[in-house]
Amino acid sequence: MDFEVLSLFPGMFEGFFSLGVFGQAVESGLIRATAIDIRDFAQGRHRTADDRPFGGGSGMVMKPEPLSGAVTAAKELLPEAPVVLLSPQGRVFTQKIARQMLLMPGVILVCGRYEGLDERFIEKYVDLEVSVGDYVLSGGEPAAMVVMDAVARLVPGVLGNDQSAVTESFETGLLENAHYTRPRDFSGDNAPDVLFSGHHRLVENWRRESALLRTLARRPDLLEGRRITKEEFAALLLWRERIDHLIAAQALPGPGPSPGEEQVR
Repeated sequence: MDFEVLSLFPGMFEGFFSLGVFGQAVESGLIRATAIDIRDFAQGRHRTADDRPFGGGSGMVMKPEPLSGAVTAAKELLPEAPVVLLSPQGRVFTQKIARQMLLMPGVILVCGRYEGLDERFIEKYVDLEVSVGDYVLSGGEPAAMVVMDAVARLVPGVLGNDQSAVTESFETGLLENAHYTRPRDFSGDNAPDVLFSGHHRLVENWRRESALLRTLARRPDLLEGRRITKEEFAALLLWRERIDHLIAAQALPGPGPSPGEEQVR
């Protein structure tokens, strides 16, 4: 998988390209990633890559010429790769989009800065705009790292155990199940006994139920567009019975006035 990142601050990617899972993937040759300095394509002695917006207003706008030059250079390396702009106005980046990017012939990521990019560049060169959330960043660089990390984890061999990517949150339409490790007893709080049973089917059932209930409690929206399996439906029915029983047990007559308490009329 190939990535070309266009940025005014390419140095921000040095650690990302060399450390952790992504860095190991680059070192092993499973991922190729480079950062292109947009200023290298700016004109003039000062290599100015931004200017004041036409019509006035606050902030600066990234100029189209340096951006187009950087994209042209990236296209020489990845001629068929789509140009993806990290933008708060783009589609929200999801695991589904990450899987789609995995099938692309590389990805060219453009990191915006300041008030944004000249619209003419966007209209001419950008194939897709994506956002990593409804909040504002100082630039697209952190968002680009999010996108690359999510896609890289799907590349066969990157995680060592390819099954890890399959069982992670969102891959199954559910959040991931709860995890436990040593010690078994942490400050009097024990890990679930089923995880020590040695019964693989029981452990797998527990993990599925944990993932389902965690999704129901934290991200119920994920269940709305997902087809629930028979096993999951049975687990939900069981928990509904338990909840109904708990509610019924609490539905007792309310207490009367405390002794000596006068009713106000």
